[in-house]
Amino acid sequence: MSLKVVELFAGVGGFRLGLEKIGFNVVWSNQWEPSTKRQHASMVYEARFGKKNHSNEDIALIGSDEIPDHDLLCGGFPCQDYSVATTLNNSKGLKGKKGVLWWSIFKILEEKKDKRPKYLFLENVDRLLKSPSDQRGRDFAVMLQSLNELGYAIEWRVINAADYGMPQKRRRVFFLGYHRSSQLYKKVNIAEKLDWVMEEGTIANAFPVCHTKEFHELKLEGDLVQITNNFNIKGELSPFMNTGIMVDEKVFTANTESNYKGKRIFLKDIIQKGRVDKEFLINESDIHKWEYLKGSKKEKRISKTGYQYNYSEGGMVFPDSLDGPSRTIITGEGGPSPSRFKHVVKTKNGLRRLTPLELERLNMFPDHHTKHSDVTNAKRAFFMGNALVVGVVEKIGMSLNSKLKNS
Repeated sequence: MSLKVVELFAGVGGFRLGLEKIGFNVVWSNQWEPSTKRQHASMVYEARFGKKNHSNEDIALIGSDEIPDHDLLCGGFPCQDYSVATTLNNSKGLKGKKGVLWWSIFKILEEKKDKRPKYLFLENVDRLLKSPSDQRGRDFAVMLQSLNELGYAIEWRVINAADYGMPQKRRRVFFLGYHRSSQLYKKVNIAEKLDWVMEEGTIANAFPVCHTKEFHELKLEGDLVQITNNFNIKGELSPFMNTGIMVDEKVFTANTESNYKGKRIFLKDIIQKGRVDKEFLINESDIHKWEYLKGSKKEKRISKTGYQYNYSEGGMVFPDSLDGPSRTIITGEGGPSPSRFKHVVKTKNGLRRLTPLELERLNMFPDHHTKHSDVTNAKRAFFMGNALVVGVVEKIGMSLNSKLKNS
């Protein structure tokens, strides 16, 4: 089944790579980086997929009528503040404060009205379920209720790619939306919610979990402004666990563990063979700096204001072990300067940082996907620090496709 897909916050095309593998058709895409004059990610995207039907403009300034009708909207939107405020300039009295990118999605869906996509496939950092710190879970509650108002049921799961044999420990929350006009919405609505999230659901089919006795139910109370002001106002633990479903304001959520016994890819499996460019080699004179930054510490430090305090942190494995999945790639992975968080591996050529090719492989991108004459190696590393694991997208997409065929 070939769904028409719109990809927002496209980066260098992680969603597109995974969904096109299973035959979905991306009919429009958008990538805009507001903090830079040169749109490097969009340049890579266009080099790989072409300029046709690709937008490199601020999504907040694009009218919904400029976006073609589609079956599935996907994207990894940045994690920001999802709260809302009353305003006299908006007929519904709602307006995003800082989370403008989430509210851009909301605006598109709201304005599509009778032509809303039947399916949503979105991704974010897992702290979304627990933010902000003074109202744990409020941001996710606002997001769920805003989608509920637009007629969607939502299922979600926090997935660590390495738990399912993929080469990187990367935890992200993925969620699927089913519009009430779809057959899958009707299936979700009548299903036993525990059965859906544990066995029958789209994500459960893609990424099996163990049975659990830790679950609970809640109802989203009030409109978006009321949720912003009142949700978990006492600052208790977030009610949202790592797995769940929301239909018609009713939320069922559970803590689940992965159930996987298949093949596993380790860091050693993605290391490129032969010599690498010398820029990635660690100079012997810098090794002590790397060891210090990655080592455990208990020391006194002085703040900029002159305040003295005790600082401590645990040690990290140095160099990184090759006999397991890698640690999470971060956006600051590139560049030669010593760092606590950059990966360092030991090879026949000595200690070195990971290359852009290896970082691509850790996210299961095609080799040299981000290679571009106008893009530096540091920027390529930045892309991978922002990207998702393509294998996760592909497996969820395959499961969704199978559900739709059976419907």
